[in-house]
Amino acid sequence: MFDTKVALIVRDDLAGWQRLNVTAFLATGIAAAAPEVLGEPYLDAAGNRYGNMLGQPILVFQADLPGLQAAHRVALERGMTIIPYVSSMFSTGHDEANRQAFLAEDPGNLNLVGLGLRGPKKAVDKAIKGLALHP
Repeated sequence: MFDTKVALIVRDDLAGWQRLNVTAFLATGIAAAAPEVLGEPYLDAAGNRYGNMLGQPILVFQADLPGLQAAHRVALERGMTIIPYVSSMFSTGHDEANRQAFLAEDPGNLNLVGLGLRGPKKAVDKAIKGLALHP
């Protein structure tokens, strides 16, 4: 039904609150990077209007750092939409500080704790190959 796939990958050694935090930020990044995948707003039977969500499924995976870095390399090679979250971003308090923390990272050895990917199904499948769905 969809020619693209969305996958969020969260590092497996994070505390529960960190996993949820990273997942939320990655999902908003995908929505911002690809607004065309947003569905229509929701209406209830009383006519109340609600916000819209992605119109396609989001799969959430877990991986260790090498697994995240491997997925990142494949995503770069295949030109996917990539939303990164690095460990140092946990110690910042706002968006500009997050961008500065990311900029300070070694691009060849990112300390990733999360990664959002969107692209053609086969490309995303290649990037997430061998990763387990988050329990």
